[in-house]
Amino acid sequence: MTARTPSDRPSGSPPPPVPPVNARQVPAPAAAVEKPAAKTVKSAEPAKPAKPAKSPKPAGKKGTRSPGGKKTARAAADRGRAPATAAPGTAPARAVPPAPAVPAAPAVPAAPAVPAARPANGTPAAPPLDGGDRARLLGGAHHDPHGVLGAHPVAGGVLFRVLRPYARAVSVVTEGARTGLADDGDGFFSGVLPLAAVPDYTLLVRYGDSDENPDELEAGDPYRFLPALGELDLHLIGEGRHEELWKALGALPMVHQGVAGTRFTLWAPNALGVRIAGDFTYWDGTSLPMRSLGSTGVWELFVPGIGDGALYKFDITRPDGTHTLRADPMARRTEVPPATASIVTESHHVWRDEKWLAHRADRPVHEAPFSVYEVHLGSWRPGLTYRQLAAQLPAYVKDLGFTHVELMPVAEHPFGGSWGYQVTGFYAPTSRMGTPDDFRYLVDALHRAGIGVLVDWVPAHFPKDEWALARFDGRPLYEHADPRRAEHPDWGTLEFDYGRTEVRNFLVANAVYWCEEFHIDGLRVDAVASMLYLDYSREEGQWAPNEHGGRENLDAVAFLQEMNATVYRRCPGVVTVAEESTAWNGVTRATHHVGPDGFGGLGFGLKWNMGWMHDSLEYVAKEPVHRKYHHGEMTFSMVYAYSENYVLPISHDEVVHGKRALVSKMPGDWWQQRANERAYLGFMWAHPGKQLLFMGQEFAQGAEWSESHGPDWWLLDPSYEAEPDHRGVRDLVRDLNTVYGATPALWQRDTAPEGFAWVDGDAGEDNVFAFLRFDAAGAPLLAVSHFSPVVREEYRLGVPEEFAEWTEVLNTDAARYGGGDVRNAGPLKTEPVGAHGRPASLRLTLPPLATVWLRPA
Repeated sequence: MTARTPSDRPSGSPPPPVPPVNARQVPAPAAAVEKPAAKTVKSAEPAKPAKPAKSPKPAGKKGTRSPGGKKTARAAADRGRAPATAAPGTAPARAVPPAPAVPAAPAVPAAPAVPAARPANGTPAAPPLDGGDRARLLGGAHHDPHGVLGAHPVAGGVLFRVLRPYARAVSVVTEGARTGLADDGDGFFSGVLPLAAVPDYTLLVRYGDSDENPDELEAGDPYRFLPALGELDLHLIGEGRHEELWKALGALPMVHQGVAGTRFTLWAPNALGVRIAGDFTYWDGTSLPMRSLGSTGVWELFVPGIGDGALYKFDITRPDGTHTLRADPMARRTEVPPATASIVTESHHVWRDEKWLAHRADRPVHEAPFSVYEVHLGSWRPGLTYRQLAAQLPAYVKDLGFTHVELMPVAEHPFGGSWGYQVTGFYAPTSRMGTPDDFRYLVDALHRAGIGVLVDWVPAHFPKDEWALARFDGRPLYEHADPRRAEHPDWGTLEFDYGRTEVRNFLVANAVYWCEEFHIDGLRVDAVASMLYLDYSREEGQWAPNEHGGRENLDAVAFLQEMNATVYRRCPGVVTVAEESTAWNGVTRATHHVGPDGFGGLGFGLKWNMGWMHDSLEYVAKEPVHRKYHHGEMTFSMVYAYSENYVLPISHDEVVHGKRALVSKMPGDWWQQRANERAYLGFMWAHPGKQLLFMGQEFAQGAEWSESHGPDWWLLDPSYEAEPDHRGVRDLVRDLNTVYGATPALWQRDTAPEGFAWVDGDAGEDNVFAFLRFDAAGAPLLAVSHFSPVVREEYRLGVPEEFAEWTEVLNTDAARYGGGDVRNAGPLKTEPVGAHGRPASLRLTLPPLATVWLRPA
């Protein structure tokens, strides 16, 4: 499941050459561009140093700046690595040579200071570099490289010191002049220039070994810049309250001190040192050590000339002196798996969904129509990119009348078979289908079609891949230090340490990030129960109680409350939905309302009703003759229907792993199976709560879903003999959504007991369920579900007497849906005959295995 990026070099082979760190140039504003070296100014060159044994060097022409040009392409070819394949919808990726393996070795011992070599041109020699500094810089364990490298005022002028491994010579270019630095060995170059103050300057780095082959590259010096991260950011990070954490950590292209480049920041409090390795350094991080910004554990480095599209990772020196090469936890874009590097990115998408955003908060979600089509993007139409999906998915969902789509996890994940539920890139949409802007384009298209977008969000756990979050800086960091709290027994993953402020901040900010940066309308939070209980899937002795002796994970409770409160405060109209499979009290209660258990509510907007799902599916899977013995499984949901704000989910989990597709769960022959599914969907859409249906179930797909091929769209091919059977079920789903959206009684009072009344909930012998739904004005809808394969004539049901006539508005047995077309033609008159505790009643014909909706004429 884990791929190495970049590839390891053979043991004992020399490392590849390292070009200047800003070999990739990004244009800066005209007023901000550094002065280039004047080509006509006479250079003050040092004497040519003695030639060492030849080592590999970057190929290319003098003055070439971008590793994406001939220089890198040739270097990549020299090292036997083909250019990376671009993600769909993107320009081809630049060729990148393989990386040297980062040596896992103890910290380098302090070396004696090496005397500075005096340049032949008379430039004063630099003071010798302290041996400890030299060792720590070369070993990747220096916390303050800016204190040693870069330009510093000294007696007699300004000291310049540069670390450029594999370079043959380095010159400083300032004020149109070029001055050579002395070679101090190990890639260090230094010299003192007789200047009154530190100037603006660039470096000219030579990799060629002769005047005929100079291979000189002009580079900015990362060590001449002040920190690009402010004190307020550091303060908020330290407190765990940075609600826009993605703007403070990670790789951010910017203009800093008038120069275009990228600021790299990383939280790694246990690291002895951190360096940046990327395609712009041939994956050798020696020349780019980062500085520690104090007790917050944040490391920072601004690298001039690096911009959108650069690949990078962090070379972290662990507390024991060994190294680990890690992807950026805050990466906003990644390579296409199985490659694992992070990619510098910035958005250029122009949103066009202003109208949608302006009105999405007009009505609370629990008082609005909310019918959800659940989608696995990678397999809905296999092979489509985000932009290609944008041309098809909104139109399909709109045609079927769903109000929202719910996307199974779109955050980056290494293993496709996890369906996205084992995340390694929490801030990056998966690159399998395109770039982050391509994903924005899809969300934008859905909004412009009037479709809301929910995404599955997975803050419960993360995989153990050695290049990702696990023991990130050598010690437990994102996971709990206690193995009993860290290891997830079911999934072979690690659970987050919700008690650590920085980890909680990482997740809370991530929830906000998806809503603000991608205009997501809702987060369906996966596996909430596994977060809430310390003994979840654990036997006695495998868990420790909380401080009060209970099994509740108090840290997780606090995290969920903070996440919900923050999202609702910052993102009007966004809804959070909990997949919580137990009877935890107050999942959708406000966080400041304390319940009988002493806890405030978790603050979710909606909760999946897993009990209804299991009970109702258990009922419809029975043969009709046995259903009377399970009648209570269909009515029990109304005992607790108003304890939370519920969604009724027929999700992906119910149509995989041997559970069978929805239609295949039904008993009987093919006609009865389809009739049962249609009756069940009619019951589901009328039941209090919102609806969610997984893709493929809307046209009665008989096979279980597989992420490798997706829905069986061929069932809707007109050339297929049974196509009308499948099209009929899809037509029913469309009409259910149409009538549902136009009938406030079915959604306006989902969470209010006044919105529901049983007509007959005890007709077990007849397999009949009849109830009324009411809107805020009292207008009713009568729903009758009949789960027997017989026709019942003259079936009397009590109704409100103030309505003289009722008319059938939906019948799942209609011929156009594939049914027998047993209908209630014309308006039905209310009779003054008492029934079911009401003074008036109707006489109906109940079709076999069907649901009928009626409302006053």
